[in-house]
Amino acid sequence: MTPTRSAASSVQAPRGVVMIRPHHFTPNPQTAVDNAFQGTDSARSARAIAQAAYDEATKAAESLQAAGVRVHLFDDAGTTTPDSCFPNNWFSTHAGGHVAIYPMYSPNRRLERRADVIEMLKHNYRVQDVIDYSGLEQDDVFLEGTGAMVLDHVERVAYAARSHRTNEVALERFCTHFNFEPIVFDAADGAGKPVYHTNVLMCIGTGFALIGLDTIRLPARRAEIEQRLADSGRDILDLSHRQITEFAGNAIELTGDQGPVLAISARALRALEPDQKARLEAHVALLPLDIPTIELAGGSVRCMLAGVHLTPRPSAR
Repeated sequence: MTPTRSAASSVQAPRGVVMIRPHHFTPNPQTAVDNAFQGTDSARSARAIAQAAYDEATKAAESLQAAGVRVHLFDDAGTTTPDSCFPNNWFSTHAGGHVAIYPMYSPNRRLERRADVIEMLKHNYRVQDVIDYSGLEQDDVFLEGTGAMVLDHVERVAYAARSHRTNEVALERFCTHFNFEPIVFDAADGAGKPVYHTNVLMCIGTGFALIGLDTIRLPARRAEIEQRLADSGRDILDLSHRQITEFAGNAIELTGDQGPVLAISARALRALEPDQKARLEAHVALLPLDIPTIELAGGSVRCMLAGVHLTPRPSAR
């Protein structure tokens, strides 16, 4: 099937993203306990790993820009924020001019929040309010943004897998403020370990959804979520545990100059079956980004891209 694409924006697929390019990248020891997706590389020095991550982020930004996605690229030269290249966990943006700032589970991840990023958004886009939930950290209540939640901006549903990083009290508060319906579930990887972030098992696009249905523990809940996605009219691509491990669920639909693109890692794309790729290409152009070093930290392309769902100011278009 040949897709019919246009450059018109979808509420699900932002035209812009925020990225943070790390100068001293390393897998975060504070998150390794509950992130089974993290890895190590004993063959390279710390300096070589950091340089590779810097280069991967640079090339990823260039590839997105070449596709017509607006990239706001910030640098992190600090040494205390090893996961800074994953900004989608500490803030999100929403149509109507709303921004949310989130409480983070690991202490060193709380240092990732940056006032200059929020000020850039206010300068370039119409921002009506900023709702800051980060004070919940004092009560050990956490909600790590669009890592903890996968948001269906069309149907107004927030899908969330329970974990240390997804507190239901914070989720309810977010959903009340931002007009989403929460759908919470328990999820585990192929080894039975709880999945740390919802966005490694699920990606919702305008006309499709990638989801590891077998990760959802309760059969009744699994069927309910599958039906909910089907009722939205989306083409549902069920991912295996192996594909989830390869980050096939950690992707994001964006709007480029020629229409919708799916930003996905090269590793994840290799894990997809030919028929799955063909089904995706009926909806989006596939944009693989090669980030093997950054994926050592347990996150992939979706984690690197904080979508900008805001209206640009006329002077910033």
